[in-house]
Amino acid sequence: MNSSEPTPLIYPSSAIRHLPTHLAIIMDGNGRWAKSRGLPRTAGHKKGADALRRTLDNCSKAGINYLTIYAFSSENWKRPSDEISDLMQLLQHYLHNELETLHEKGVRLRFIGDLSKLSKEIYGQLEHAKHLTERNKDFHLTIALSYGSRQEIVHTAQKLAQLVKDGKLETSQITEELFSQSLDTAGLPEPDLLIRTGGETRLSNFLLWQSAYTEFYFSQTLWPDFDKADLDSAINDYAKRERRYGTSSE
Repeated sequence: MNSSEPTPLIYPSSAIRHLPTHLAIIMDGNGRWAKSRGLPRTAGHKKGADALRRTLDNCSKAGINYLTIYAFSSENWKRPSDEISDLMQLLQHYLHNELETLHEKGVRLRFIGDLSKLSKEIYGQLEHAKHLTERNKDFHLTIALSYGSRQEIVHTAQKLAQLVKDGKLETSQITEELFSQSLDTAGLPEPDLLIRTGGETRLSNFLLWQSAYTEFYFSQTLWPDFDKADLDSAINDYAKRERRYGTSSE
């Protein structure tokens, strides 16, 4: 469903039970935001980092405990080298400046994707952030980097196939539950609501397995402009839906 005029969030009320536990976001529109202002794409990415900070705080205040964001896809490596370099520098800057604050707020950081493609310096930062916050429980922020869902599914199938080959697993033991717990997102609840900003209406290879019964919300707002009113509109829309998981409502 496309977004409409933002409306005040309906919680707290009887609808609070309909709040999503796990929110996933495809943060789209940084480049278009910058282009519309005659600015370099880097400016859009920097404003996008501000929007992430806002959204993290707003999710926490709303009672949403899990947030997974699509920060850099496996396909993004095809972008111009200068833009990739700028994005990596922005990631390093974000971790350097935000990590202590996130840790103090009880945020646990996870990173999913093919992290082997990142530089040793960035990989080291990610490992430090992960280990520093691994005991935090107040909020769970998962950042998808060099991530592609098809790649993730293939890699998981390869891992399980190797276990079968090694005699450590029977094919009959491979279930949906085992497969889910072998994905990068093992230990996380499946997303209840997935928001894509920027007006596009596709998943772009993000959390394909995990989103089998996820509700989708497509916002026209470009990611750097995404604010509390936009988040409220998405949550209001989600709260009105009846999730049946393939069963009848009767």
